[in-house]
Amino acid sequence: MSNLLLLIPVALLLGLLGLVAFLWALRSGQFDDLDGAANRILFDDDSPPGPREEALREWKTRQVPGQMWDEGIASGPCEPGTTMDDIKAEACRRQTRA
Repeated sequence: MSNLLLLIPVALLLGLLGLVAFLWALRSGQFDDLDGAANRILFDDDSPPGPREEALREWKTRQVPGQMWDEGIASGPCEPGTTMDDIKAEACRRQTRA
């Protein structure tokens, strides 16, 4: 019986805490646009890339070819301006030569 005197207030407190968290999420707009993310993935965004996307694309064009060369996917030195198309063309050239 003494356990119930402790567990009932704890349960009520947790329920109240859950209600407060739900109301906070509701007021902060967490449930405003439930279908927006599902629809956005289906359609292309025609807006120009922002600085973050541009920096990420630039990093990938410099980083990925260098990693391919470093991991031994292709052999030889990799110049800073090497692109994926350059690596693919070099791989095709080496396969036809072999």
